[in-house]
Amino acid sequence: MEIAFIEKKLEEIYSELEKEVMEVLMDESLDKKYTNLRMKPLKSTKKILENAFDSIKMVNKLAKEDLEK
Repeated sequence: MEIAFIEKKLEEIYSELEKEVMEVLMDESLDKKYTNLRMKPLKSTKKILENAFDSIKMVNKLAKEDLEK
């Protein structure tokens, strides 16, 4: 499995999420409540992707260990 490729693509996605976060934070027309409501999906998305990548790395590690046996 190409872990480095997956990691590179996730970094690109994280970069886009950070841009969206900055747009939300810089929008002065939003009050605190609405800003928080717009931020939650972005935070959740990043956390889901991080967890998925951790799972991919673990599966890859276990597969390598099985091949060595």
